[in-house]
Amino acid sequence: MQQIIRFIEKYRYFLLFLMLEIVALFFTIQSHSYHKSKFINSANAVTGGFYKRVNGINEFIHLKSENLRLSKENTRLKNNLLIENHVIDTLNQFLRYQYISAKVYNNNYTKRNNYLTINKGLNDGVDTEMAVVNSKGIIGTTNSVSGNYATVISILNNYSYINAKLKNNNHFGTLSWDGKNYKTVQLNDIPRQAIFKIGDTIVTGGKSIIFPEGILIGTIKDFEQNRLINITLFNDMSALGNIQVITNLHKEEIQQLEATNNE
Repeated sequence: MQQIIRFIEKYRYFLLFLMLEIVALFFTIQSHSYHKSKFINSANAVTGGFYKRVNGINEFIHLKSENLRLSKENTRLKNNLLIENHVIDTLNQFLRYQYISAKVYNNNYTKRNNYLTINKGLNDGVDTEMAVVNSKGIIGTTNSVSGNYATVISILNNYSYINAKLKNNNHFGTLSWDGKNYKTVQLNDIPRQAIFKIGDTIVTGGKSIIFPEGILIGTIKDFEQNRLINITLFNDMSALGNIQVITNLHKEEIQQLEATNNE
């Protein structure tokens, strides 16, 4: 408080002069419209410039959060698009294929050419050359069919050749079995430019009229220099119970169309 008093005493003449100048300026502005309008315009310009800078600072501060919000919105829209496409693809596949539930009655897996017997046949809509799968992946294809039963060529069979692909990059090959280990099958004829690694997932390729695309097969166990890839099956082929037989409802149409190319 004493410092303020000493400051006023020291600069009392200057402060009195400054106060009289402010009073004179106030009366001048109030009594002359021209000076009043100039003062208001100047004040508005200063205030506007100040607010503009404050707003710019606020926008800069909130720029990161706004970018994050836009990024999240972009991700949400992409996910919605992917979901819509997935629903359409699933619906198309549902309309193209029919699934028939069945049960394995007999299962061989220790021979070179293994077969299964299931409890569904012609009376249930099962025919030859239909895909057989379960919740873990592929099992084989139907071979011979009677009224109530059918035999299935297991994937553990010398005559089993199934179109398969690398899930990550869509390069195709042929799935077969070397007859050694019922837990492992082989993927052949993969292009040299294909990139893959141990642990990658292998699924059906969808390039045939039997198996739909994307049914699980197994993961890469190891591979050789000649590009022969060993696949560890998702299925335990020694313990099969409930299965599904898949009917391609467009099979006959596709076969008839392709037959015209051979004429």
